[in-house]
Amino acid sequence: MGKILRIRKLTTLSELLIAIVILGGILFAVYHFAPGLRVGKALQLDQLNVDKGDVDNVVTTEKLELPSTSTSSEVKDKPLVRMAAYAWNAQSGIIVANGGAKTTKGSLMEQNGVNLEIIRQDWLSELRNMQMKFIEEFDRGEEFPDADKSAFAIMMMGDGAPFYISTMQQALDDKFGKDKYHVQVVGAVGLSYGEDKLIGPPSWKVDPKSMKGSLISAVLGDGDWVTAVNYAFANGLKVNPDVTTYDPDAVNFYPSQDDDYIKSAEELIKSQKAGWTVPLKEVKDGKLTGQTINKKVDGCATWTPGDKMVFDALNGFTDIVSTKEFNNQMATTIIAVKEWSVKHPDIVSNILKSALTASNQMKQYDDWRVRASEAVASTYELETPQYWYDMFKGQKGSKNGIEYNMGGSRVLNYADVMQYYGISDGVNRYKAVYSQVSSYLKELNPFGFNESVKRIVPYDEAVNLYFLKNINDIDAGAAYKPDYSKTTDKVLASGEWNINFDTGSANISSSSMQTVETIYNLLIQAEDTKIKLEGHTDDTGTSEANYDLSQRRAQAVVNYLRGKGIPQTRVQSVIGKGEDEPVASNTTNEGRAKNRRVVITLMN
Repeated sequence: MGKILRIRKLTTLSELLIAIVILGGILFAVYHFAPGLRVGKALQLDQLNVDKGDVDNVVTTEKLELPSTSTSSEVKDKPLVRMAAYAWNAQSGIIVANGGAKTTKGSLMEQNGVNLEIIRQDWLSELRNMQMKFIEEFDRGEEFPDADKSAFAIMMMGDGAPFYISTMQQALDDKFGKDKYHVQVVGAVGLSYGEDKLIGPPSWKVDPKSMKGSLISAVLGDGDWVTAVNYAFANGLKVNPDVTTYDPDAVNFYPSQDDDYIKSAEELIKSQKAGWTVPLKEVKDGKLTGQTINKKVDGCATWTPGDKMVFDALNGFTDIVSTKEFNNQMATTIIAVKEWSVKHPDIVSNILKSALTASNQMKQYDDWRVRASEAVASTYELETPQYWYDMFKGQKGSKNGIEYNMGGSRVLNYADVMQYYGISDGVNRYKAVYSQVSSYLKELNPFGFNESVKRIVPYDEAVNLYFLKNINDIDAGAAYKPDYSKTTDKVLASGEWNINFDTGSANISSSSMQTVETIYNLLIQAEDTKIKLEGHTDDTGTSEANYDLSQRRAQAVVNYLRGKGIPQTRVQSVIGKGEDEPVASNTTNEGRAKNRRVVITLMN
């Protein structure tokens, strides 16, 4: 979705980002000096929390009158507030609640006394600039800043919020002084449900290990990049954090030109059809070999319409994994200026109330979905209403016997958001996403992230749920409960964890608590999945003792997850395989350590 760090004009933030890029270029240049120089080593991290229980509640209500297309006269005397957003179908609920780009007659925004303008802006740097301009006016004493190209809030993918909020906070601290102003998540109104995806050859889906040594074009730090990284880590693959090098034992990423997700698709097409290659310095075990590899692009991370472009142009490609599998990963998230919002809580709450009410209408009535597609097309001035209507539902295609999927969005009603943030059922799905993406930023450092910010803003500071809880006169509905009664044999991902236990026992050691916590987070983001666990040991001791020990250690992981609230019914099987299936030689300490592992498979 986002086009990260694309700059149109030099603001304070833009200058900071340019300085980071220049510094990064200087640092990367030293790689040319000598083979054997130490570089970033490929990482195998714990994957993103996957809570795949569909947050998809429907509260039965009477059909409401559709909003007109004429601008509202009833709210014209109320202060105008602006939000800026990518062109993204998962925002359909809030757009139809407004009747279009500006509040229309009969719309829910009008009924709730909100005069709202929604502005399309596809460049992340400009979204930042719009919020920064709003804060500058607010700082000068304007209660309702109304300058062109300013916005009190933006909408973007929730998994991109740690990057956006942390870099924005650094810029605010630098400009106005530490902690004078903040931006915060105030709620969500939709979900990507398939439209954001990793595209590659079908072999990646059949055997994820075949991705080793691949080069994937993507917008680094973007939600599509996160989806690809999730898939790699969920399947035990290493990721090369250095985009200037090529590691044949890892998944490698190429930063798409102009940080544009459409370029991600175009680069894959150009490489496959015209033989275009990327010159990269080969690295093994974190050291340069002195060789340069001219590598073709093997896949891309993109979203609609980028996926359609690839499938129209190329044979032999499909969607490998998407936000339909990692379905709680990418919520359509509203990020607002905290200091303004707390002064005008009713405006923020009524915007959310209107959007969530419209979303519930869309879930029940096709007329509302049709009207939403019309409002989206007119707001974005892009494609036709029929295009947005079809892509909201998601589309399937087939080419030379290979099936693929395009599009797929959801809107959230009040019951959904109460569940998504754990207010109704105690399972905070978004906190799991935010925390794990924060770890990706720290470890993989896209765009010199760690050098540009003093810290990653933690979840409790970045998210403010007061405005959701402040909504009145709306039916919250009942929380969705997944059905784990059926056995399944379809594998989403299978990964191995080296979990340390106390010697000769099944007690998880303190050094592995972060690992099992991440396993829990994985299950929270893929909530509909069932799980299979296998315990493995090295060959120390007798075979009989190792069978028992491996079973007890796998069960210890299950017990930990149950203690965190994962129901026993999600566990399809727990098997101790002892020393029977080593992945390394038992003749060395290093090999034995690799053999002491727990394999967890997600089934959907």
